[in-house]
Amino acid sequence: MSINRVYISGNLTRDPEMRNCANGSTVIGFGVAVNDRVKNQQTGQWEDRPNFIDCTMFGNRASSLQQYLHKGDKVAIEGHLRWSQWERNGEKRSKLEVIVDEIELMSQRQQQAQAAQYGQPVAVMPQHAYQQPQAPQQQAYMPQYQQGYQAQYQQQQAPQQASVYDEDIPF
Repeated sequence: MSINRVYISGNLTRDPEMRNCANGSTVIGFGVAVNDRVKNQQTGQWEDRPNFIDCTMFGNRASSLQQYLHKGDKVAIEGHLRWSQWERNGEKRSKLEVIVDEIELMSQRQQQAQAAQYGQPVAVMPQHAYQQPQAPQQQAYMPQYQQGYQAQYQQQQAPQQASVYDEDIPF
């Protein structure tokens, strides 16, 4: 038994290139830069060393996603590795690439575009801020009617204080 699963996140190194296979299916190819943190032995400082990974995605999702993917965008990818070899001008060539099964768009520009599509204002956060925003910040970006619903929901979710003399205790 063998396992062939890959999870990466990084930035696109180029716009996706779309092409069609002989059977009519759509294929897009793009590159993703994934950084390794390495300590420089001479300076003692941590440095980023990029790895450039070729990715390929097939099918209808590939043609649909192509318009949303742009050079520099941050993405998270789940897929599997595929090794290919061919010969060009008498010289053997090979490459290892990721075949994309799932992709998540993580760029601020993509989040803003998606929010604008639904008419919602967006709080711009730096990409490195992964923690959830605090409740007051969330309310500042909600329409007035949603704030009322959120307050009502929070009241319903608040734990009820049990009375010391509660007679419904089953023991």
